[in-house]
Amino acid sequence: MSFARLALRTVTRSRPVLAVSSRQALAFRANYSAAAGLSKETIQTRVLEVLKGFEKVEATKLASSSSFADDLGLDSLDAVEVVMAVEEEFGIEIPDAEADEIKTVQQAIDYIAKTPEAH
Repeated sequence: MSFARLALRTVTRSRPVLAVSSRQALAFRANYSAAAGLSKETIQTRVLEVLKGFEKVEATKLASSSSFADDLGLDSLDAVEVVMAVEEEFGIEIPDAEADEIKTVQQAIDYIAKTPEAH
């Protein structure tokens, strides 16, 4: 699954680079300086919103206790995409070994809650 994550990360993360002045870049970074203050409710809401954006996920089956495979019907590649979308949403990178262990919505929420870099 690590190869799949790497391949997807390469494809999905290629974006055009915007030219910004150093003053704009400094102001942009300042927006994220208080990242550790996310409440569990905020994290849960944002994770659920990320999952609602997936075509294969039925909103009626979505809950914090949902399993990616059993409840939401996602295959392993879909689960990798979900974890990558969560990484992008919160501006973090989850190591492959830990990402492979995230199999439920609640595990994703708990991981984000214990990650101080999340914003």
